[in-house]
Amino acid sequence: MRPDERYPLTWPEGWPRTPPYRRQRSSFKVTPGVAMADLLEELRRLGARDVILSSNLMLRADGLPYARQPKHDDEGIAVYFRRKGVDMVLACDKYLRREENMRAISKTIEAIRGIERWGSSDMMERAFTGFVALPAPATSGWRDVLDPADPMASYRRLRSQHHPDRAGGCAEQFRRVQQAYEQWQEEVARG
Repeated sequence: MRPDERYPLTWPEGWPRTPPYRRQRSSFKVTPGVAMADLLEELRRLGARDVILSSNLMLRADGLPYARQPKHDDEGIAVYFRRKGVDMVLACDKYLRREENMRAISKTIEAIRGIERWGSSDMMERAFTGFVALPAPATSGWRDVLDPADPMASYRRLRSQHHPDRAGGCAEQFRRVQQAYEQWQEEVARG
């Protein structure tokens, strides 16, 4: 899911966050302006298009961040972009300062570009598949899938109907039925 706006920070769906007590100082010696310029240059060299740098940096009318920014509780950085027609995202919140997180993303891109330069571009494409920006998961409740009047009976029927090993079965529908059943079970367990 690409954010509509650069501010406030839109963290990539499914990416774990670093708990605040585990964030640390880095060994990077960089100013915010240099970190931003280096990140944008690495993205340009990578061939990234439609770049959106999402953060808690307040932005000027031209889309660039103000020079002086107050410290924020969440200094994470997420960079959304398109590469070879595929939406991708890189994000970092490991460090205490936003410029350190930007530098970490720049260094990651630089290393991945090195793989391509050293003749292993198929490895680079495989590495980048992990950074594909995933669509937001569908948020449907179990009642949208199972019959609320008799969830167990409808679960059994739908599970059998959509089982991937059965002719006409569909793995995606089967997964959806299983998730609905698990949601129903959790609701029952909570009472």
